[in-house]
Amino acid sequence: MSSSTTTTTTSPSTNTESWGSRVGLILAMAGNAVGLGNFLRFPVQAVQNGGGAFIIPYLICFLLMGVPLLWIEWSMGRFGGKHGHHSTPFILDTMDRRSFWKYIGVFGIFTNIAVASYYCYLESWTMSYVFHSVAGTFAGMDQGQVASFFEKYVDVGVSTTGIPYEAVIFFLLCLILNTWILSKGLSGGVEKAAKIGMPLLILFGVFLAYKGITLQAGKEGALFGGSVGLNFLWTPQFDSLANPKVWLAAAGQIFFTLSVGMGTIQCYASYVSKKDDIALNAMSAGWMNEFVEVVLGSAILIPISVGYLGIDRVIELTASGGLGLGFRTMPFLFSQWGTFIGAFAGVAFFGLLFFAGITSSLAMGTPWMGFMQDEFKWTREKAALSFGIIVLILGLPTVLFFNEGVFDEYDYWAGTVSLVVFALAETILFAWVFGMTKGWKEINDGADLKVPSFYKFVIKWITPFLLIFVFVGSLIGPAGGDWGAAFAGLGNGEGWNLDNGSIIAQLMNKGIKQQIAATTDSALVESLESRITYINGARLLLLAVFLTAAYLVFVAYKKRIREGRFS
Repeated sequence: MSSSTTTTTTSPSTNTESWGSRVGLILAMAGNAVGLGNFLRFPVQAVQNGGGAFIIPYLICFLLMGVPLLWIEWSMGRFGGKHGHHSTPFILDTMDRRSFWKYIGVFGIFTNIAVASYYCYLESWTMSYVFHSVAGTFAGMDQGQVASFFEKYVDVGVSTTGIPYEAVIFFLLCLILNTWILSKGLSGGVEKAAKIGMPLLILFGVFLAYKGITLQAGKEGALFGGSVGLNFLWTPQFDSLANPKVWLAAAGQIFFTLSVGMGTIQCYASYVSKKDDIALNAMSAGWMNEFVEVVLGSAILIPISVGYLGIDRVIELTASGGLGLGFRTMPFLFSQWGTFIGAFAGVAFFGLLFFAGITSSLAMGTPWMGFMQDEFKWTREKAALSFGIIVLILGLPTVLFFNEGVFDEYDYWAGTVSLVVFALAETILFAWVFGMTKGWKEINDGADLKVPSFYKFVIKWITPFLLIFVFVGSLIGPAGGDWGAAFAGLGNGEGWNLDNGSIIAQLMNKGIKQQIAATTDSALVESLESRITYINGARLLLLAVFLTAAYLVFVAYKKRIREGRFS
């Protein structure tokens, strides 16, 4: 099903941004992919989903879904850039004339704004922890006190060190820094930040990985080496490979780590020259991300945690996710290394996370800026400021109502569901509407080393199938990931028992309602009902942002027609 026509336009924009160098572009692209999930989320996902066996579905998903999506998004971005487009609504429009593609492209603006709204808050935690590591705040604290520090920090009504509204202050500082760098443009801001941040990230990562691997630490008389932590992380549990939930987790980690399905890659790629080797660029950025995640990410958090806390305690902590293990424990573990080395390790670890975070959040600002510069002739300074203001307004609820679930709600809908929906749509557009013949030519145009021909089949058939599998699994996933029991229950007339983490169950607030039904504690019931109110409010905010972005695309499209910018 290949479309016979594509939209042709004259360049509508005074946007003259460009990359200063190929190295800067690759570092910025890698920085977009390398984020907090590489160091906090990946090792915990591995522990929870089969240890060493998790790497099998992870690598399969990377090769059959991640790599194809990288090539798809790089080529779509460069193709749109040839026509003067730097955001997904009109990048998609260049590939097929039908108007609904522009509104599917809205995901590429909406997702970045929504994710940046809570991601900058998460990023500000790392900035704060760097400050506290230097200030010696964690010195003398036991593990429980460090965990309590984090709980107080995210409760904006409580001050950890006498600084009023500390979480809000660091969020504002982080947002101001992002806005200022974005206002300097691609080569003068984003690229420079990547050239500084990525080497420092690698340097800090190598130092901490070395410490983690060579660690000799004792807990209650027991001796643990760094190798124990690595063995715990990578000992394979092959029975997990038969569990669809593990494959969904692996696919989700690939989305999370490569930043595909967001629109940032298309935006970055739209500024490359017409003959840039995007096939090699995509692989360079993608494999750099994999090195950071699999090699460095797995050698820090788990080995150091196991070394001081023991395996049983780490298993308990990983149940609450990577954030719990990272922010609630690492300052205590570093303090065991002595005052100076402990402080340096704290700066290195949380500084590493900060650089990983800011190189990703800067990428999230570029699609909005490209859209406003293209369609409404805004200057980059004005576009950057508007992005900062929007993220401030949308992000403050994640700061003020973190404990009420607003942060998690943003992450679920914008940082998970939207990515899968948009990735599936853009793959169908590229492979089946634009057509693989033209798509394959676009991927290989300017490439010194041609992409293996079997990937043509992969992109057209296997990648869409995997994406449909991920989407359906996310939409109607059964309780406990047990599909056999779910189909048996359906056949027995018992209905389909949805997992509380599935899209439909989340939309129905199934998990919270079950908690309400299971308790007679009136105070707890009131708290849970209040949580539902905050969650529904967060969804309405996200919906308002999407609809506003869609309206702006509509206005821009009508503006183009009035100005005769379509031929």
